[in-house]
Amino acid sequence: MTHIARIAVIGAGAWGTALAMQAARAGAHVSLWARNPAAMSAGRVLPRLPGFALPDTITVSGDMPRQADLILLACPMQHLRATARHVPPCAPMIACCKGMEQATGLMPLQVLGELFPHSVLGVLSGPNFAHEIAAGLPAAAVLASTERAQARRLADLLTTPSFRLYASDDPTGVQLGGAAKNVIAIAAGATMGARLGENARAALITRSIAELARLSLALGGRPETLSGLAGIGDLLLTCTGLASRNYRLGLAIGQGTPALQAATALEGVAEGMATAPALHELAQRHDVSTPVIATVSSLLAGTIDMAEAGRRLLARPVGHEFT
Repeated sequence: MTHIARIAVIGAGAWGTALAMQAARAGAHVSLWARNPAAMSAGRVLPRLPGFALPDTITVSGDMPRQADLILLACPMQHLRATARHVPPCAPMIACCKGMEQATGLMPLQVLGELFPHSVLGVLSGPNFAHEIAAGLPAAAVLASTERAQARRLADLLTTPSFRLYASDDPTGVQLGGAAKNVIAIAAGATMGARLGENARAALITRSIAELARLSLALGGRPETLSGLAGIGDLLLTCTGLASRNYRLGLAIGQGTPALQAATALEGVAEGMATAPALHELAQRHDVSTPVIATVSSLLAGTIDMAEAGRRLLARPVGHEFT
């Protein structure tokens, strides 16, 4: 008899709800942990992803899972530690959030590694908007763990013909891409908000890939990972569309709205706000030049305005492209 996978999703926000629907689509029995399960409507619709009714194979509960074959942690990065410490380590745990912990500068698997030093850990990242995953539209992502065979086995539990989940053994590069794309999306939005043009945005995104490749190498990751789904794939999605909160934040900043005011006006969290200074500090510790990240960090802190941000980037010396 074929074993039906049991997948627990922690976090009933838009992304967690979408992942739960994808896991059900892959044939799993799914439990979706919600801080407030009573908020689900009579039509089995959760408030953070309206318009999508949950299938019967998904159980919504306020109790943490005690048995599972896979645990997907889909809470926001800044709440990962507080939420994860209540999760029983009964199965491999996959971080499905992007960014860096503001208080420590740690990436998702570093946080989980402190809490669960003996558990199998991985990270899922890629160019995915929650509403499209929930709708079952074609998409791809990458699941990374330290061992490629292990990553492939875990990825197979979520893969369907419409959701292609590739395996990677470079969790460092995958996490870096997932964190940095939010920061670069703010820069791309600000570029368009300030009416600097499509050429400027394309150049900024491309040069950002170069600085992320340098940083990935310094952290022990592989630069080529940033050319994949967790790098340029995610950048293409979040740096070009209004569905990205970080892009919308940058757009408002480019139009002259102060960063904190622009962030308050958003529905949901723009992870790039917390990630930018943490990523800039990480680059400085490893003596890696990341001018785009540094400029965004200063822009968000209010120490420079858009005019100065443009001057800083345009005044940099022009050298060989891949150095």
